[in-house]
Amino acid sequence: MTIAGKESSESSSLRLDEFLCFAVYSANHAFNRIYQPLLRKLHLTYPQFIAMIVLWVEDNLSVGELGSRLFLQSNTLTPMLKRLEALEYIERRRDGADERQVHIKLTAKGRKLQAKASDIINCVRSATKLEDKHMAQMLRDIGVLHRSLEGHGK
Repeated sequence: MTIAGKESSESSSLRLDEFLCFAVYSANHAFNRIYQPLLRKLHLTYPQFIAMIVLWVEDNLSVGELGSRLFLQSNTLTPMLKRLEALEYIERRRDGADERQVHIKLTAKGRKLQAKASDIINCVRSATKLEDKHMAQMLRDIGVLHRSLEGHGK
């Protein structure tokens, strides 16, 4: 409905291009279209790729620690880790002191994969066409958004 040639606030609130969540959602799809063919060469999905990135920075994490960093539950993470283990990129081992804990350790093949992955990271970074300063600001802003959403209702 329009009032004197302007949309009312009710109808303008339903414009998809004004939804922040849709902007993030559609940007995620655009990222996936860039990542998929690049990761296919390494036989990785994007969730597997980000798990590997975490392990390249800090190896030998427990499943719980990795899940916490990726915001994934163990029932999602465990099948993904089994596939990474089948690819011989990681090994999963039970903790000797606490059998409930499973630790993830990179294999030599998994460590070697890091060099190939840096090319992917550079390619995707280039595709964004963002300057370093703008990229850093976006990361800060999205971090604030994430923390706000996570804290909502708590």
